[in-house]
Amino acid sequence: MLFGSLFAGIGGLDLGLERAGMKCRWQVEIDDYCRKVLAKHWPDVERFGDVRDCGKHNLAPVDLVCGGFPCQPVSCAGKRQGESDERWLWPEFARVVCEVRPRWVLAENVPGLLSVDAGRVFGGILRDLAALGYDAEWDCVSAASVGAPHMRNRVFILAHPYRGGQQERSQCDCESALDSSDRDSCGHYAHRCRDNVANDDGLGCSNIQGLGRSLGGPKKCATSRAYERPIFRADHWEPASEWSIEPNVGRVADGVCARVDRLRTLGNAVVPQVAEFVGRMIAKADGQKADQATQA
Repeated sequence: MLFGSLFAGIGGLDLGLERAGMKCRWQVEIDDYCRKVLAKHWPDVERFGDVRDCGKHNLAPVDLVCGGFPCQPVSCAGKRQGESDERWLWPEFARVVCEVRPRWVLAENVPGLLSVDAGRVFGGILRDLAALGYDAEWDCVSAASVGAPHMRNRVFILAHPYRGGQQERSQCDCESALDSSDRDSCGHYAHRCRDNVANDDGLGCSNIQGLGRSLGGPKKCATSRAYERPIFRADHWEPASEWSIEPNVGRVADGVCARVDRLRTLGNAVVPQVAEFVGRMIAKADGQKADQATQA
């Protein structure tokens, strides 16, 4: 499977998906330091700067579009201005999806995405995907679920065309599909969101074929205090090696080259081991869909 990476950062999602057997075709990242890191590790991959300058005219076709769009507008550590924050770039993500038309969409963000503005922002994301012909599933997956000695909860949204949706909207006009006042016709997705934003783990983790539950990880990713080791069953993928003790990373520069940049990019990065497991699930499901299509 070929994938393109939006808001690539230093390539945490990209590394995980490649470990799952996929191949990166292009990356989009506006930060200069991050692009240097990407160029070092993916020298042969085409890179672009501003997502607002990217689309069908310069992005090659891919099977999957992934990305962790900026979390500052929804993070519990910020003002949580949601869609009114100038850093809210989900509309650009949706526009690229509409133009590139991948078979799979994988979006990542912090758990605050589920609860900001009483779930309306997240409901808007689901409506956008539905308007483009995609059905979505989501869950909160922690780094502890793959054996890390810390929690680092993150929301993963996985979307794929619903029956007939991709074909019917393959020639869609992006602006009309995403901005139409008729988006309320997809309101059941928003209801499904609101039904899940207040469950007992405090993060609104959905139980819709949950990725975290498939991992066999903590059942309450918000309240689990113990840093659990991997709990994979025998028929699941297991990490290749034990996690090493995390280094004591101070919050000052201390004269180390690019230390502040490194801390910032590491803080924003996706844990590759989580991305790898999600990628393996996608690859397995994609293979099953291909087999069904062949049989049909």
